[in-house]
Amino acid sequence: MRLAIAFAFVLAAFGAQAQSSDPFEKNIVTGGPKGTYIQIGRDIAKLGEVCGRQLNVVESAGSLENFAAVRNRPNTQFGIVQSDVLEYLKTYEAADQEIQRAVRGVRIMFPLYNEEIHLIAKKEIATARDLAGRKVGVGKVDSGTYLTATLVLDILRITNAERVTNSTDEDFEKLMAGEIDALFYVAGAPTKLFESDRIDGEKFHLVPLDEGPLKATYVPATLNADTYPFQKQPVNTVAVKAVLMTYDYRERGNNYQRESCKAVSDFASFILSNLDELKQGGHPKWQSVDLTDLPPGWQVGECVKKGMALEYKPACVAAAAPAKAGEDEYLKLLKQRLKKN
Repeated sequence: MRLAIAFAFVLAAFGAQAQSSDPFEKNIVTGGPKGTYIQIGRDIAKLGEVCGRQLNVVESAGSLENFAAVRNRPNTQFGIVQSDVLEYLKTYEAADQEIQRAVRGVRIMFPLYNEEIHLIAKKEIATARDLAGRKVGVGKVDSGTYLTATLVLDILRITNAERVTNSTDEDFEKLMAGEIDALFYVAGAPTKLFESDRIDGEKFHLVPLDEGPLKATYVPATLNADTYPFQKQPVNTVAVKAVLMTYDYRERGNNYQRESCKAVSDFASFILSNLDELKQGGHPKWQSVDLTDLPPGWQVGECVKKGMALEYKPACVAAAAPAKAGEDEYLKLLKQRLKKN
């Protein structure tokens, strides 16, 4: 319940989706400078450059900030969010009016890839249960890492670990300095943070997260040997899904709503039309993207479905065609587009 209160406090600060005085600015909120989200955001932004559609890639604390930004922040049409954040919000939505208001209007754009849960620690910490009585970095309170780390510790009933709430970069420095014993980080592997040559493999290692209760909640995953310079053996862990989110803009609304809807449709089309190119030249995580793996309980945005239609042409090519597909035709649209491309 402690997490629900924290989430309600953060999200309740956001009211109706904000309007903007500059309807042509487009932003995607991602994550920290060394994480995977920001690299995925840059890959998406490059697709728009070919069409003359600028998309600014914005750093953030992580998933909860991204969700709230898509809900409220002006000129923020896109944000990447962890699926367990979405599941957590959906779980508490029915009984919490503040969360109901906070999530209203937020929509799925595309499911992306699995993000591995990294737990890096001093060598003497062999399993997650050895975190008892230790200082553990769990990320900032408005990050997805914070939610996931808190849930992992609660699931394993590790109640006496000292949970340190800094940014992951700050926790990394504290770990290197010996001020904390371990840190959690949720990111698609490989993540630049752990590619640092400062990590001494004789002192630190990735701790397996393969306990049965975790596998019942998360997706089993493996960090292959040499994913990172200090890691010589494969490590079993678990993962969550990264999801690209947007807002339910109105195609026939005011100028900001219309322009934002057009941007969402355009970038939906860009991603679908260039998925093979993203898999070949983008971050390695694009190779595992499954656009059919929709999180339960969340709707796909109407502006997204418009951009998925076969007849849709981005604004740089021709005028947009009217949307024809309903919510139940998402997979049909997706298969048509992928087959065509």
